[in-house]
This record gives sequence, C-alpha cells and structure tokens, in this order.
Amino acid sequence: MLGYILKRLLAVVPVIVFVAIFVFLLLRLTPGDPAAIIAGDAATPAQLEKIRASLGLSEPILVQFATWIGHLVRGDLGISLISNIPVTELIGQRIWPTINIALLTICLSVLIAVPMGVIAAWKHRTWADYAVMTFSVLGFSVPVFVIGYIFIQVFSIQLRWLPVQGYTAPGDDFGKFLSRAILPCLTLATIYVALIARMTRASMLEVLGEDFIRTARAKGVGETLVLFRHALRNAAVPILTIIGTGFALLISGVVVTESVFNIPGIGRLTVDAILARDYPVIQAMILLTSAIYVFINLMIDVAYSLIDPRIRY
Repeated sequence: MLGYILKRLLAVVPVIVFVAIFVFLLLRLTPGDPAAIIAGDAATPAQLEKIRASLGLSEPILVQFATWIGHLVRGDLGISLISNIPVTELIGQRIWPTINIALLTICLSVLIAVPMGVIAAWKHRTWADYAVMTFSVLGFSVPVFVIGYIFIQVFSIQLRWLPVQGYTAPGDDFGKFLSRAILPCLTLATIYVALIARMTRASMLEVLGEDFIRTARAKGVGETLVLFRHALRNAAVPILTIIGTGFALLISGVVVTESVFNIPGIGRLTVDAILARDYPVIQAMILLTSAIYVFINLMIDVAYSLIDPRIRY
C-alpha cells in the first residue's frame, strides 16, 4: 500500500510542475503590458516602471521564474495589487466559508443520492426508477442561480423560514451557520444529487446482474445486505470518482452560489480579482484550484486501492 501511494505521489510531481510553469507564464505571455493594464491609460512612464519592478517584470525571464519559484516554495504568493494585503492572508480569510459549504453540500448529496440510486437500480423500470431519472434530468437542466433564487423566494421571502443571504462561521454560532448555509447547500446539492444518483444507479444495475449477487440471494441473504454490502461495495469505484470530482468542483466552482447568497468565499475572491485584474490573486487561485484537484484525485486513487486491492498491482 505504501509503495502504491509513493507511486501516485511521484506521478503528481510532473502535473504540479506543469501547472506552476503555466501559471508563471500566464502573466508574462498575456497580450499587452500588464503594468499598463493595472495602472490605466493615464499612468506616467515612472509609474509603469514602478509597477513592473513590483511585479518583477524588469528581470530576465529565467530570473523571474527562479525568484517566483523561490517565493512559492516559502509559501509567499505575493501581495494583492488592489488591497495591498498578502495573497495567503486573503485566501486564509476566504477559504473556510467555501470549504464548510462544500463539505456540508457533499455530505447532503451523498446521503441523499446514494440511497436514491440504489433504490432506482433495485426497482428498475418502476415508478421509483422513473422518478429518480426525472429528477436527475431536471437537476442537470436547471441553472444553479435559478434554483438559488427559487429557494430564496420560497423559503426566505414567502415562508420566512431561513435568512436570505449571509454567512456565519460554525465556530461562532453553529445554529446560525446551519440556518444560513442550508439554502446554498441545497442549491448546490440539487446538481450533485442528480449526478451521484445517476452514476450510482448505472453502477448498481451493472453489478446486480452479476453471478455473485444471484448466489447471495440464493443463499438467503437479506435484500438490504445484498444491496448495500455486496452490490454497493462492488459498484463503489465509479461512485467514488463522481463524489471526489464533485467535491473538487464544489471547492473551485461555487462562484455563482457565493454571489447569489453573499458568501465571502474564494469564489467571490476570484471574481473580484478578475474584475480588478489583480494578477497575484488570480495566479494564486489557479494554483490553489489545481492543487485541490490533484490532492482529491490522489485521495480517490488511495480509496480505490482500499476498496479493491487488485488496483494496486
């Protein structure tokens, strides 16, 4: 197992190197002068030169890359050009709301979607199966912001059960955190429940036709054990893939939801940085997103090997 994990870690290194080079070149190869874009049309040559010096653009390209890598290894992602705050501090302030919302969303999605998919496969071509498939189609078809505004209209404005917007950290007041997080989590979960339920159904249908399932039933094993112990475990690899990919997408793709519900997460930070052309923040967000994808893919590979040891060889 340790050897397998080491192999996967070594396979990650070229990906990280490629992403680092891409992020470094992103600013340098962008058409136009970044300093002129940042300073505006009314900037003087002295101001432009000062900005280039602050960005390190006056040095040779190899020197710039070596300096940038050195700072990156030390955890220095630069200073925001707009707020003049270290980028690591900005990310530290914004990442926990996104992580908390994403964790709650993926937990809700798994708890709802996996049983739905199992039941749909078990009751194949019945009303339960058709209901799950209809929900899956609707979940994929309706845009996230439309679902969010519908939930706000129904649960916040008409029924007055939940707050419209805002965020409270769970450590400050867990009750307020849940009341403010439930609507954005349900909004995001609608898509991922549809995705995970559909994949669970497809995987379960394939496994339920196998000989070992018929053997288990012939031995008198209860249907619940057949479904959740025998069939679901053997169908878990593609389901884990969808769950892991979904979590990575949640971390990096909650821009719309955070905007609708006014959540101060990294999605909002990314949008603000792009609109303000805050290049150090944009670079850091690309690196962070890529690192999250790589880490989650590594965790998925490890989970594969735990569920099915044959994958290690």
